[in-house]
Amino acid sequence: MLLSVEQFEARHGLLQAVRGVTLHVAAGETLALVGANGAGKTTLLRGIAGAHKASAGRVKFDGTDITALPAYARVPLGIALVPEGRKLFGGMTTQDNLRVAERRGRPGKWNVETVVQAFPQLQPKLTALARNLSGGQQQAVAIGRALMSNPRLLLLDEVSLGLSPVAVEQLYASLRGLMRDGTTIVLVEQDLTRALAVADRVVCMLEGRVVFEGLAAETTREEVLSAYFGVGT
Repeated sequence: MLLSVEQFEARHGLLQAVRGVTLHVAAGETLALVGANGAGKTTLLRGIAGAHKASAGRVKFDGTDITALPAYARVPLGIALVPEGRKLFGGMTTQDNLRVAERRGRPGKWNVETVVQAFPQLQPKLTALARNLSGGQQQAVAIGRALMSNPRLLLLDEVSLGLSPVAVEQLYASLRGLMRDGTTIVLVEQDLTRALAVADRVVCMLEGRVVFEGLAAETTREEVLSAYFGVGT
């Protein structure tokens, strides 16, 4: 397994946000992580990336225990997080935002040219300031910035949140290309139908715990919704 999370727990002060989560992701797999607001999805992704400290449990990457490693030390190993809210540098150009990730990344195929090939909506916006881009363009920059580190594992938090249907479709067209190329992805997605359509497996969280896991192709929307709202769990 490329990623193994074992009995992972994380807190926000006195609040236990993630409770004993265990999950595994194979190389080349796309895992969709779903659940209501406050289920612990973002905290789990940040824990995998090293941006939120574990209070218990382990994170192993390609067989190595990385639980104690800070986020900056995980990037050269091949872990990249696209955070909720994008967190771009608004006063910098698109191109400069992309180049931010180069210094701590791994060698590989991703550079400004290949990112633009994957996200063609960025081609006419390379010299535009990030704060002047549309929401969809900003999300493309955020994903492209993560790809510039040449990750082995791409963590995507709320890709479609707040975007127009056209922008979401553009982004997912690019993401499907990444998936076909064998990029390993853990995807937090509010659109359950879209998550089931693109993922290999789906994991549903409720109140910090995993309450459902299954192959996306064999899982119905109703099964996930039952777990999503705590019916029968």
